[in-house]
Amino acid sequence: MNSALSALGAYGKKLDVAANNIANVNTEGFKKSRAILQEADPSGVVVTLRRVNTPGAPIYPLDGAGELRESSNVDLAEEIVGLHTTQHGFQANLKTLKVEDEMLGSLFDILA
Repeated sequence: MNSALSALGAYGKKLDVAANNIANVNTEGFKKSRAILQEADPSGVVVTLRRVNTPGAPIYPLDGAGELRESSNVDLAEEIVGLHTTQHGFQANLKTLKVEDEMLGSLFDILA
């Protein structure tokens, strides 16, 4: 049960990172972040946040005389795929908790 709860918290952080990336898709110079999920001892999930420092697309000045700027490096297609993966992770861990709850309920029924 603790591993599923830990994973739900980790997926929550991953969702926060994706939401921040999507919210800043049009922010000049913004660098996206990634939430890396790793197994923790003895059971559970730990989240490491990493900034991705790849360059964004160049933004050329309209008049041709201004300064060249950089767009964000957020790829919406990549973020949407990540959100689907996060959704499935949430669902799997919620199912684990539901089954655990049902098993404990059956055990209490037998003991009562």
